[in-house]
Amino acid sequence: MAGILFIISAPSGSGKSTLVSQLRTLVEGLDFSISYTTRAPRGSEEDGREYHFTSREEFERMIAAGDFLEWAEVFGKDYYGTAMSALAHARDVGKDLLLDIDVQGAVQVMKKMPNAVSIFVMPPSPEVLEMRLRQRSEAEHVTSEAVIERRLSQAHNELKQIWDYKYALVNDVLEQAVAEMRAIVLFERGARDGVQTMAEGCRTDRASAKLKAALGTFGR
Repeated sequence: MAGILFIISAPSGSGKSTLVSQLRTLVEGLDFSISYTTRAPRGSEEDGREYHFTSREEFERMIAAGDFLEWAEVFGKDYYGTAMSALAHARDVGKDLLLDIDVQGAVQVMKKMPNAVSIFVMPPSPEVLEMRLRQRSEAEHVTSEAVIERRLSQAHNELKQIWDYKYALVNDVLEQAVAEMRAIVLFERGARDGVQTMAEGCRTDRASAKLKAALGTFGR
């Protein structure tokens, strides 16, 4: 069944990009939407691979033209957005569309497309999140404490939106988180054997003990 829109979002540093990358190697028929951004490339990032890097002027022209399914200005600095053309492209090639977007953008898309399958990825604890943020910051040669603190604060705010998502999983053990995400995608496509129990265990309206424990470490 093609035409399902999967939205995956998470606080910065939750390991979402790694999960999405592995999911795409395990599940066929997923078209991946590459977001646009006005920020500069980091590390080994390449235009057209991680993001479409563009100027602020061009991004604002696209906003005015209605070219975005969703867009946001993050931390009052850089724009990020998903082009409307991504939906048409997935439909034309007969695939489901996978959006790897932040919480702010996901909320916009869920309002426009209530049938979308939304998945929230969260870290197991604030301590693990801080460790991952520091490791990523070192890899990106960005060691500003202010940046790390800002991302931690943003994570606490984004967790408030978790109940707006259909599914949520805790990324503590990578292999398990990948298996859960795969199960969700296959379950939403209609599969039941071998995936139903795992997928349904990630539903936010059932709030598993694992999810509650992780949220508890964030005081939620």
